[in-house]
Amino acid sequence: MNAYIDQHRDLYGVEPVCKVLQVAPSAYRRYAARCRDPLLRSQRAQKDQEQMVQIHRVWEQNFRVYGARKVWRQMNREGTRVARCTVERLMRQLGIQGVRRGKRVRTTVAGRAPACPLDLVKRRFEADRPNRLWVADFTYVSTWQGWLYVAFVIDVYAKRIVGWRASSSMTTDFVLDALEQAVHDRRPTESDGLVHHSDRGSQYVSIRYTERLGQAGINPSVGNTGSAYDNALAETVNGLYKTELIHPRAPWKTKAAVELATLQWVSWFNHQRLLGSIGHIPPAEAEERYYRQLAAQAAEPVLL
Repeated sequence: MNAYIDQHRDLYGVEPVCKVLQVAPSAYRRYAARCRDPLLRSQRAQKDQEQMVQIHRVWEQNFRVYGARKVWRQMNREGTRVARCTVERLMRQLGIQGVRRGKRVRTTVAGRAPACPLDLVKRRFEADRPNRLWVADFTYVSTWQGWLYVAFVIDVYAKRIVGWRASSSMTTDFVLDALEQAVHDRRPTESDGLVHHSDRGSQYVSIRYTERLGQAGINPSVGNTGSAYDNALAETVNGLYKTELIHPRAPWKTKAAVELATLQWVSWFNHQRLLGSIGHIPPAEAEERYYRQLAAQAAEPVLL
């Protein structure tokens, strides 16, 4: 109503338009005064305006993927106390929302395969500490220059991405590079009893890949062919990657653009993204908390 009056006031005048719309001119003039001077607005309206700025900032800083629930949690982590229903209401007013995951596309078809390592995970994607269980998988991205393949290695304890690599071809070298990054960053030892779990893709069950796992003191584990549930955590990370980064920015012109954006997304995922499965905190924070607790326990005096 007020917007209509704003649109036609210069042509017809305020009073004639209000008379036709059966609106009191004084009510419109109060609205116009509040638009000119925000201090004349109600306390709730002023508070809403302040919170809308913060909500939009949080949404922008997190790849525009957060819905009301995660925006609300992030604002509370920053010390801004706000109700979740308020965030939902203000996000509707701003016309912003979180991304929604689409249907998963099946890309692996079961078939005959050579002898593979046993499945040591049995769909139990849980770990009591870092460097206990890693999962690995890769996905694909369409660009104007052709397909780009992106591999991830994830530490199950905090769902942290510990290795990744992008390549134009699905070779063993491609996934080996992601593994090498993870090994260099985490430096696992045989005493860790680390298990590396993947699907039965030829890259992961190749002799070279298996030998490298053995050299690093890592125990290989392989799920069934064509069963997403047997590597569900890695599939989940792939899905988040496509939903939060790839699909919203498509089409991608160059492979280099995808690789740079993936680097930024991995850093954000590890250090900023809130994960409900680990207590609505980022993966890096979850690992830091674990090591702080471990150090505190080691520092406790031993009672004789």
